[in-house]
Amino acid sequence: MSLALVTSRALVGLDAPEVTVEVHLANGLPALALVGLPDTEVREARDRVRAALLTSQLDFPQRRITINLAPADLPKGGGCFDLPIALGILAASSQIPTTHLKDYEFAGELSLNGELRPIRGALALARQAACTGRTLILPAANAPEAALVRDVRLLPATSLLAVVAHLCGHTLLVPYEGSPLAPPPTYPDLADIKGQQAARRALEVAASGQHSILLFGPPGTGKSMLAQRLPGLLPPMSDNEALESAAIQSVEGSFQPAHWSRRPFRAPHHSASTAALVGGGSTPRPGEISLAHQGILFLDELPEFDRRVLEALREPLESGYITISRAARRAEFPARFQLVCAMNPCPCGYHGDLGGRCRCTPDQVLRYRNKLSGPLLDRIDLILEVPPLPVGELVNAPAGEPSTPVRERVHLAWSRQMARQGKPNARLDSAEVDRWCRPDPGGEKLLQTAITRLGLSARAYHRILKVARTIADMQDTGNVGHAHVAEAIQSRRGISELA
Repeated sequence: MSLALVTSRALVGLDAPEVTVEVHLANGLPALALVGLPDTEVREARDRVRAALLTSQLDFPQRRITINLAPADLPKGGGCFDLPIALGILAASSQIPTTHLKDYEFAGELSLNGELRPIRGALALARQAACTGRTLILPAANAPEAALVRDVRLLPATSLLAVVAHLCGHTLLVPYEGSPLAPPPTYPDLADIKGQQAARRALEVAASGQHSILLFGPPGTGKSMLAQRLPGLLPPMSDNEALESAAIQSVEGSFQPAHWSRRPFRAPHHSASTAALVGGGSTPRPGEISLAHQGILFLDELPEFDRRVLEALREPLESGYITISRAARRAEFPARFQLVCAMNPCPCGYHGDLGGRCRCTPDQVLRYRNKLSGPLLDRIDLILEVPPLPVGELVNAPAGEPSTPVRERVHLAWSRQMARQGKPNARLDSAEVDRWCRPDPGGEKLLQTAITRLGLSARAYHRILKVARTIADMQDTGNVGHAHVAEAIQSRRGISELA
């Protein structure tokens, strides 16, 4: 037979559209043509496949070989097409039977000696293969990751010869039976934080409603420690949430099965570019905001980030996804993260210190704070000052409340939100805010006064109501009262310090 069809998949964002590898052998001078919009990695497959076939003692046909990756208008990248191309050549030259090829999907990168190397995006490939009912044959190193998808039939292989032996019926591949479950995730404990009761309370409110938070204060007051302990206060991830998070990391190539169901905590350096934060590249890849999906994005030293980088956060903070468009390619990635920021009050960090340690001029302080735009600050729910601890409290204070009881309270508040509206309070839209977050007359009057005196925008008004609703949920109160609104306003008054 001079024509063979082998099924594989490409990676486009989080999707894995089906690709048919068509291999045709014709008479003529020996040559190999690879068509179907392949990128550089795929075009290099011709040399890897030739060497893998020859070192595996298989025949590489000395004929005119045409390989088409269909559909032709879909960009193909990565090394996952090595295995299906090699099998297509073997099938077209009658070295393996073609009877059952239609029942399988293949993905894997070949080394020059015929061994199969792991690929990125195995989780996305497995999700799509499970929907079709085909069996997925892939490198053995990717099997623990792909097995996280329920109902997928996996056959891990270590080499090209092992796949050939299976297709010929000599030595069958053994289905993967390893456990996809990882041990429960562990996080830093909140008990390490001494004092800072206001900050601990704000952190619990932020965790209970999935609100964004900005902590500002001098160096060494525990801002980073507080942020690192926020993932440990959040409720456990559901299977769908864990699968979404793992799929993004799999596409990026950084997923580890041991981190299954662990809330992501991404802390990019302030020198990160816009593309590093939101994603990009000629073949769109996820950035830090997508890798933080269902977890925490921590931006330390917030004003040190380039202003254009910070402004790129505004849209995904509202919509929960990011669309990356290029001339010929477009990809959409989820980006529903919880933003946690930390900053100093001035470039030297000691503005307002009673000891007179601040060396910054008023112009320097103003220029430093003006790096944060009003629209960005408007999208942050909680803005809190973290002051330095008194010496006596720092030395003699006992350990703080551990994460476990705080997490239990957060989970109860979260459960009330899920039962009432099916989503955390931070994700409520305007109509849902009017329905679920309307305060009592006392709270309404207080809020009107705050709008007038603080000059709050409509977005800030809604965000205060969302935080007040979360505080009411933490107290298991049906109505949003005066005290809840007052605490929500107080947790946002720090914005006047930064204006």
